[in-house]
Amino acid sequence: TYLALVVDKCADYWSSVCTWINSLEAIRGTFPRQAIAMSWDYAETNPFSSSTGNWMSMLNWVAKAVDNLPSMGESEVCQQDARIRVSNSGVVISTDPPYYDNIGYADISDFFYVWLRRNLGDVWPEECATLLSPKTAELIADPSRHKSKQDAKEYFESGMAEFMSEVASSQHPYVPATIYYAYKAKEEDGSVRSTGWDTFLQAVIKAGLQVTATWPLRTERSNRPRSLGANALASSIVLACRPRPSSAPLAARSEFIAALREELPDAIKVLQSGNIAPVDLPQSTIGPGIRVFSRYAKVVEANGKPMPVSDALAVINEVLDDVLYGEESELDSDSRFALAWYVQHGFEPGPFGDADSIARAKNTVVEGVVEAAIGEAPGGKFRLYRRCELDADWDPASDSRLTVWEALQHLAARLEQSESQAAELLRRLGGVGDRAHQLAYLLHKIASDKRWAEEALAYNNLIAVWTTLRTSTSSGTQQTLM
Repeated sequence: TYLALVVDKCADYWSSVCTWINSLEAIRGTFPRQAIAMSWDYAETNPFSSSTGNWMSMLNWVAKAVDNLPSMGESEVCQQDARIRVSNSGVVISTDPPYYDNIGYADISDFFYVWLRRNLGDVWPEECATLLSPKTAELIADPSRHKSKQDAKEYFESGMAEFMSEVASSQHPYVPATIYYAYKAKEEDGSVRSTGWDTFLQAVIKAGLQVTATWPLRTERSNRPRSLGANALASSIVLACRPRPSSAPLAARSEFIAALREELPDAIKVLQSGNIAPVDLPQSTIGPGIRVFSRYAKVVEANGKPMPVSDALAVINEVLDDVLYGEESELDSDSRFALAWYVQHGFEPGPFGDADSIARAKNTVVEGVVEAAIGEAPGGKFRLYRRCELDADWDPASDSRLTVWEALQHLAARLEQSESQAAELLRRLGGVGDRAHQLAYLLHKIASDKRWAEEALAYNNLIAVWTTLRTSTSSGTQQTLM
C-alpha cells in the first residue's frame, strides 16, 4: 500500500507540467494550485539520479510520513458521506469543509486514483471498485454538475446547512467542533465579499452553532507559486463552535455594532501581537467578529428583518478599517502628515498648497517634514521619498527629527537587502519599532485598497519576518551583554 503511494507521488513529480522552484533549486509537482496549470517550460526529473524528484526521494518522503504517524492507540477510518458520519451522537468533530466553488476535489483526485486503482485493485477491491472517483454527491458548487449556477449554489447551501445541523446536534458536549476555513474575499459588484465565506458562515449560524473562539493558523508555504510576488493568504482560520444556547438574546443592528466596536479592537491587537501577516488580517478578523454576531439568536435590522451574514461581514470590515485608521493618533505629527499624503498621492508629487493644508491639519509644517528627510518640496510641488531614495547610512540615534514613517520605510528598504540588516536596524529603533509595526498594517491596508501590489507586498513581507527579526535582535542583544 505504501509503495503504491510512492508511485502516486512519483506521478505528481514526473508529469510533463512540472515546473522549477528557483528559491529551492528543486522540482515543483503537478499541482502547485488546485488545478492542472499550463507550463511553458517544464522541468523533467531523472528518476534514477540522486537529484531532486528521484525515486528514492519519493520513497523517503513516504517513509518519513509513516515514521511520524502515531504508533500508539487504535482508530477506524470510514469512506462515507460526512453528513451520515456525524449523525452518531457524542462525536468529536474537526473538519476542513469544501470551499464553495473554489476546488473540484473529486476531479483532481482522479489524477491519483487511476494509479492507486491500477496498483491496489487486488489489495483494496472495495475502495477501488469504481473506474473513477465518485462525483455526484460531492458538496461543492460546480455548475457543470447542475442545471445552472443558481442550482449549484442552492445545492451547496442546502448541503452545508444539513451538515452543520448534524454537527450541532451530534457533537460531543464537552468538546467544541473545530472547523478550518481559508477563503480570500474579493470584490463583487462594487463591494468586497466572499460567497464562499458567506454561505459557509450562514450555514454555521443557521444550524444553531455559536463561534466561541477563533485563531488563524499558518498553513501555506511561502514558496508556492501563488505566494511568489503576490499578496496570497498564508493562513487558515480555525473556528471553535458549540451549540448556541436556547436562551440567546436578540440584538438590534446598533447593539451588534456597539459590541463589535467594544470587543474587536482588543482582538485585532492580539492578532497583530501574534504577527499575523497583513494580507491575512481581514480574514482573521472575521473570526472574532462572527463570534460576536453568532452569540445572538438573531441580529435585527431597522426594517425588522434578520441581518444576513454577508452584511455582518461588511460591518466587521468597516470596524476593522476604523481600528486600523484609529492607530494614526499614536503617530508623531510628521508621520501622520506622510500617511495622509500617501493616501492621496502615494509617492507621486502633488501641489505644495495641498501639502501645506495637510501639514496644518496634522499640526506640523512642510518645512519640518522636509527636515525630517521623508520628502522634498521643489518648485511648488511636494512628494514623499521612495525607499530607494533613502539614505542607506541612516542612523536613528543621530536623527534629530525621528519619525515612525521614516523608521518603517528604512526597515522595509533594509529587508530588501537582507534580514540581518533589517534586524540590526530594528534593534537600534527600540520602542519606535513597535509603532512602525502598527503602521505597516495600516499602509498594507491602504496599498491593497489602491491596488499598489508592490507596496502592499513590501509591508506584508516585513511583518511576515517580524518575529524572526525580533528573535535575531534578542540574540544579538544577549551576545552583546555576554
